[in-house]
Amino acid sequence: MNVIRHLLRHPYARLVALTGLVLVIPVCLRVALGWSNSLGFVSDLGIASLLIVLLQGRPWWQSLPVLLAWGLMTLGTVELVSAVGRLPTVSDLHYLIDPQFLENSSGGGFAQPWFAATLLLGLVIWLTTHWLGRSTPSPRLPRRAWAAPLLLLLGHWGAQHLHPTDADQWYVYNLPHQLLAASVGDVQIRAAEWLEGDVVDVVPNMAGLTQLDLDGHKLLAAPGTARNVLIIALEGIPGAYIGVNRQALHSSYEENLMPNLSRWAERGMNTPDYVLHSHQTIRGLYAMLCGDYDKLDNGTPKGVEMLTQNERNQACLPAQLRQNGFATHYLQGAGLRFMAKDKIMPHIGFDTTLGLEWFTNSNYLEFPWGKDDKAFFEGALDYVGQLKKQKQPWMLTLLTVGTHQPYSAPDDYLQRYDTPKQAAVAYLDDALGAFLSGLENQGVLQDTLVVITSDESHGIEGVRLASSWGFNLMLAPEQHQLPHVKTGVYGHVDLSTSILDYFALPVPTALSGRSLFRDYVTGREIMSYTNGKLRYHDGQGTFAECDFQQRCQQYASDGFVAERKTLIGQYGGSRARQVTARATALDRSLLRTPLNQHYQFGSPAIIPLQAQIKDDWADNLIGAQYLEMPKGSQTRVRLTVRSVDPQQNAYILLKAKELEQDVPLGLPAEMLVTADKPLEMDFSFDNPQSRKAFSFHLLGYGLGAVEVSDFSVITESTGQPENVDELSEERSVHSS
Repeated sequence: MNVIRHLLRHPYARLVALTGLVLVIPVCLRVALGWSNSLGFVSDLGIASLLIVLLQGRPWWQSLPVLLAWGLMTLGTVELVSAVGRLPTVSDLHYLIDPQFLENSSGGGFAQPWFAATLLLGLVIWLTTHWLGRSTPSPRLPRRAWAAPLLLLLGHWGAQHLHPTDADQWYVYNLPHQLLAASVGDVQIRAAEWLEGDVVDVVPNMAGLTQLDLDGHKLLAAPGTARNVLIIALEGIPGAYIGVNRQALHSSYEENLMPNLSRWAERGMNTPDYVLHSHQTIRGLYAMLCGDYDKLDNGTPKGVEMLTQNERNQACLPAQLRQNGFATHYLQGAGLRFMAKDKIMPHIGFDTTLGLEWFTNSNYLEFPWGKDDKAFFEGALDYVGQLKKQKQPWMLTLLTVGTHQPYSAPDDYLQRYDTPKQAAVAYLDDALGAFLSGLENQGVLQDTLVVITSDESHGIEGVRLASSWGFNLMLAPEQHQLPHVKTGVYGHVDLSTSILDYFALPVPTALSGRSLFRDYVTGREIMSYTNGKLRYHDGQGTFAECDFQQRCQQYASDGFVAERKTLIGQYGGSRARQVTARATALDRSLLRTPLNQHYQFGSPAIIPLQAQIKDDWADNLIGAQYLEMPKGSQTRVRLTVRSVDPQQNAYILLKAKELEQDVPLGLPAEMLVTADKPLEMDFSFDNPQSRKAFSFHLLGYGLGAVEVSDFSVITESTGQPENVDELSEERSVHSS
């Protein structure tokens, strides 16, 4: 014991402890998680040497905040990659002080608890060396030591430019280095634009991305014989989980997490090279149901934008089928108010829109978002049985939520699989298999076109492009006339066109894309934005992938989703801006500007309250999420909330988050609402910089119910100076 104490008091003990904390532990982590990549090790060495020369010899109270921030970033990388398959941003780090995230994000704790414990132990040892050696000065490193991080980070930069890699970002960077590189990249982009002067880029031709294309050869000589349409959207499931897709694209991914779905895929038409254009459920649903790309960034979802007009929504698939005699239904296993699906779904043509409140059957396990998958599909099978009794043809869209983070599954599944995520996927697979067998037993498959797909992809670590790799399985009555594997590149933007084409119904020219029920002799342009990368295939054998530094790598590739591509070059400048310009043009297909749009998220609906607030997202009373607010604008918010029960009080909170990080509005933490004294609020705030993914969270608790009759959000130009640093103080809160 005395020997250890003596060693910890040694003048160089603090240097050794610091090196172990910031270098040895991260390198061991990289090896243990299978993230071994030469550039990744250089990144770890660069950041570690930077921290060592910066902190060695400084007082502990100066170094501790830096190390805590570094530790949160490192731990955040492990947690977010394990949970959703992406490198976190700074805005994600607040999850690590969120008890719900720590409890649920990875099935009850940290995804890698050993790493969290090792990191904490390393920090304790470092603090101990400072405490025991407080009377002994620790030597500072010479100034020439600064050459080490400089050379390492410059070497990493040079290697990335000379021999770029297409590996996922966490293989190549640690988070502090990635954030530093992004900042440097922004400076490079501005410098390049300044050097190019007033050169105006040519507006790209958008026809290949936006026009309707029905020039292909029909697979069916006559209209499809199905009477009904059933679309099943599985939360977060990538195409790699289906065996026929893996085989068709020669994927090295071998885990068979969904054997039931893979068996059903053997009976239908599969499209292996199927592109998911973006993350987020509401964006995926919009693309598949309205035949249009959603925002290829974090701008206001187009489903929300569509609420401001009454023309483009009539071209969406539910509205078109309703016009042609179908009864249109939407059913999901979660509450409808989140992301305003209670408003969007009726607006795009669903006669009936139902969520969690419709189900009367009990859950098999606790799940914060709503119905677990087994309970959901049992309820959905009953719903289909009710539709079968009607004489009118029907369209039903189902959305599961069980494979949404946090991943929940019964204990026996958790024991059989390595991670809660895998267990949740297997639980979904069994529930879906039972549902499809139930449909077959009821005779539904004989007269119904069944489309099974996913809203987005939660990605698979180590599988290239898994975040953009979707799937489309069609079970049609005339399957013998359709191919088992549909060749060509397709995506969610094609689904509405395909279903209308199947029935030989007129396809509105407002829709874009191709029909899955036709063969095409030429390629097609297609785009996606997932995992922080903008991807574009020109339909002529060239695939571009642009990163956070607006640096594009160009590959030779016949298809979009491919495990291996041949690198043929890289570029930036005007060519990279052309890729971004295409995405921007697609983003503005509905609204040219987010300014002066009046969004109304209130309604006369009566909303029962819970006894306590459990989750800022799942318990949200309104659907005002992921809004965009341009630089130099001002946002005004008006709302009216009243308690509908004279005998019960309600307590209301209003929070705001930008990129999921809390934004203070200066409002009371809690506000009382009664039946005779409703809460009325009218406030505004300035947007000195562009805001994206800005979400309002109206939360309430109590024993009664409330009505949110007004929740208006208006963003307009102010003409005020753009150097305002804080939210405007203009706000009022009063009871009437």
